[in-house]
Amino acid sequence: MKREILGKNKSAVFKVFIIVFFLFLIVIILRLAFLCLSGKVDGTDLKEFAKKRNTKKEVLYALRGNIYDINGDVLAQTINSYTLIAYLDKSRSEGFKVPQHVVDKEDTAKKLAPILDMDENKILKILNKKAYQVEFGTKGKGLTELQKEEIEKLGLYGLDFITTHKRYYPNNTFLSYVVGYTVTKENGDMKGELGIEKKYNDSMTGTNGYVEYQKDLNGYKFPNSNEIRKEKVDGNDVYLTIDSNVQMSLESTIKKAAENSKADWIVAVVADAKTGRILGSGTYPTFNPNTRDIENYLNPLVSYSYEPGSVMKIYSYMAALENNPNFDPNSATCFTGPYKIGDDTIKDWNKTGWGEVSYKKGFTLSSNTCVANMIKNYLSRAKLMEFYQKLGFGTKTGIDLPDEYSGKIKFKYDVEVVNAGFGQGMTTTAIQQVKALTAVANNGTLLSPYIVEKVVNHDTNEVIYKAEVKEGEKVASNETITTIRDMMYTVVNGDPSEATGTNYKLDGYDLIGKTGTAQIANPRTGKYYTGATDYITSFAGMYPKDDPKVIVYVAIQRNKNSNVLFDTVKEIVKDTAKYLEIFDDSPEVSSDVKIIKIGNYKNMSSTDAKNAVGKLGINCIVLGDGNKVVSQYPNSNTKLNTKDKVYLFTNDKETKMPNLIGTSIKEARIILGRLKIKYNIEASGYIKEQSIEQDVKVGKNDKVILK
Repeated sequence: MKREILGKNKSAVFKVFIIVFFLFLIVIILRLAFLCLSGKVDGTDLKEFAKKRNTKKEVLYALRGNIYDINGDVLAQTINSYTLIAYLDKSRSEGFKVPQHVVDKEDTAKKLAPILDMDENKILKILNKKAYQVEFGTKGKGLTELQKEEIEKLGLYGLDFITTHKRYYPNNTFLSYVVGYTVTKENGDMKGELGIEKKYNDSMTGTNGYVEYQKDLNGYKFPNSNEIRKEKVDGNDVYLTIDSNVQMSLESTIKKAAENSKADWIVAVVADAKTGRILGSGTYPTFNPNTRDIENYLNPLVSYSYEPGSVMKIYSYMAALENNPNFDPNSATCFTGPYKIGDDTIKDWNKTGWGEVSYKKGFTLSSNTCVANMIKNYLSRAKLMEFYQKLGFGTKTGIDLPDEYSGKIKFKYDVEVVNAGFGQGMTTTAIQQVKALTAVANNGTLLSPYIVEKVVNHDTNEVIYKAEVKEGEKVASNETITTIRDMMYTVVNGDPSEATGTNYKLDGYDLIGKTGTAQIANPRTGKYYTGATDYITSFAGMYPKDDPKVIVYVAIQRNKNSNVLFDTVKEIVKDTAKYLEIFDDSPEVSSDVKIIKIGNYKNMSSTDAKNAVGKLGINCIVLGDGNKVVSQYPNSNTKLNTKDKVYLFTNDKETKMPNLIGTSIKEARIILGRLKIKYNIEASGYIKEQSIEQDVKVGKNDKVILK
């Protein structure tokens, strides 16, 4: 009986087991069927998962476009940048005959220290870490091609490099606010945040590509396997209207002016009067876009709006001439001296005026009260406002630079109208002044200033955009312009007792212009500062008189040396006129001296470049013992005579003192600036003595005294 019961129980258990087994099998089959049909597990696509495990996708990074000057000299470019790494784990060398990890840490630290400019003990501390691999902090990042080559030549074991890209500005502070700078985002992309880098960011960025292929377990590509490839498209190149030869002179002049004036800021512009091209734009303070040692993020050329002062008399007189045919500044007279407008009193800069004078003399003496009389007798609030607006004041010029300000020309009350007539109570920008001056230079026709010459496809050299001269309205007649030019000529070249600008006079140079002095408003109180130097002084001019080819505008805030503005303008005029060969009465050279245009020697070997210059019959000075030319002065396409010199700067890792005896102050500033040697000049004209002798190594903290 018991056996029968046990047999029945075993049979039941067996049946249950069989049923459970088949149910489990059915579940598995159903699950497999589900997976086959859906292709997903817990929301994960199995095909994609397998593909990712067996597929490698590499990004082909697009290069950001370059920025060039009008002659094709590089102002901004993308270069390779390297991060040094060291492998410390011995396991990395397994299976290799040559060690793949750092073997001699002390020797490695000793040899790396001078190249990285890093303390030897600090390097050794990093190499003694318990890690598979290490980096060397900020000193080991952003290494140049030259530094990488130096490290590779050491033949040290266990070192390697991570290659990235970085934006490089070969001329450092040169044209920094116009060129701008970029920042690198976490994904490695660069983004322009100032100047042309910002304005043309999208055009210069380009599009990344990729290559996708099947890989084996070791990560290598399967032989003869297909790959999916999308080529990268490099960013477009931007060519500016800036001429580096003009800009270099401007930079040197502005630096000198800043040192001698102790001013808050300086802005200087040189423009082609017949086209509106900006040939040079110098500013102080400046910054180095490679290090971004920047305090002010506004470009003084387009983003500083300030009360312009008496340069506006050029345009208020133009308005009166255009709107009243009976107005003749040569014969019509005004009484200068305190001028009452309601509760306000307008005064001249000498406080007393000059009695009754012609309006022309009122212009050359820069009389405010003459302007007050002129507005009352020959103009109106509406007519003055209309003419200022025609010239572009109160609106942006549209130049290809970001963050341009429009200024303000609103005036309501009678005293505000008069103040605006001589440039107070209203604000303009430097670029607006340049635009308005084009009307004087082109017989009344207004031109739009521009700073981008063309945009070019980096890969095909196809010109995508080419700038054209943009003529605006003819705002004044030829007769009006002739009268204005005559008065501007007298301001500079007239009797010093009857003109405010005779300090700008240059014998042999047909310069015309107008001076400006404006008070500085306190933005918090709305009142003017009253200190002895609380003014913005400026000069707006052009040359030659009858057919202007170049426009010059310079403004300085809180200039503590009145001679600085005169000297700055005159130096800019002389240098630019010489380079552009504007005046025929330049000093003649003897028959044995030839005029020659020099070439571009950058990136040539030092020997080849020196030989090329020598064949021109020009003295060549090679600075440094490097084998490659990285910079030159003067720049390419400059015309020199055979008594001049060409300086070639090489890729020498050490900085040695050049021989500056006999060079001009200007040349010395440029040479020492390129070599990053600190200096103090106690001289004028030419150098006769230098405190550090030729070929002596110069450190970061050393300073040379020039006498």
